Amino acid sequence: MAAMLVGALLPGAAGVFGAGGQDHAARQAAVPDLGTPLGPGTHEVRMLRTEVRNTLAHDPRAFTQGLEFRGGTLYEGTGLAGESSVRAGPPGKPPTVYAELPTPLFGEGITLTGDKLWQLTWRDGIAVERDPTSLAERRRVAYRGEGWGLCRQRGAGQSRLVMSDGSDRLTFRDPETFRATGGVHVRRDGQPVTGLNELECAFDGSLYANVYKTDTIVRIDPRTGAVTAHIDAAGLLTAAERRGARELNGIAAVPGTDEFLITGKLWPRMFQVTFVPG
Repeated sequence: MAAMLVGALLPGAAGVFGAGGQDHAARQAAVPDLGTPLGPGTHEVRMLRTEVRNTLAHDPRAFTQGLEFRGGTLYEGTGLAGESSVRAGPPGKPPTVYAELPTPLFGEGITLTGDKLWQLTWRDGIAVERDPTSLAERRRVAYRGEGWGLCRQRGAGQSRLVMSDGSDRLTFRDPETFRATGGVHVRRDGQPVTGLNELECAFDGSLYANVYKTDTIVRIDPRTGAVTAHIDAAGLLTAAERRGARELNGIAAVPGTDEFLITGKLWPRMFQVTFVPG
């Protein structure tokens, strides 16, 4: 299916999520300079859980690989060969713009940077650059290894992409060229944390990652690779919903709040949550 043009992107999320929190632009400006990661580290790990604030509808046919907000528009990338797509629209509503990834490409994580939307592929070694409004494909860039999750990290004087490949390593990439510029290994108490999947670069400079085939999200200090929080996201679906669903995957920080939107592959619902002590 060709990309369908969206009429207008929503200016803010208040209509869906309610008012509150700092202005999105102000929060981005307050993100500290994260420096250059030098290697693995250790950190006291906080034990957290999800507290549900709201539930929204989600396409139960969407094999979710990535979520990200821009203003009040939620972007979602989906996977499976022959079924992969990128879509955008108000959260909890049918997408207003949609583009398929041609067979046999298998879609993975997505992120937005300036006038670009990047979409990973799993084992195809291709990153697709798209127009963020129409979602039309502009070009393809080759990379080595597998593609899993992707997010854009912003800080004072720097902007870079962070990419996962299912291992314990995060690779940093140039947001314009997609060229690898470095990386860091993720550790908890000195031990590798593997299965890093969908990523979310939060406004405070921290990074969140779904851990494949678990109900766990980890918060990571991207300067050192140290895990700083373990988040238990179990029990969000009913037993009946679980039978038709796959693993938790998909996390997006809600602009202007301390809340996140999370879902999973083939999940019928998304959940607006905060992370609280467990």
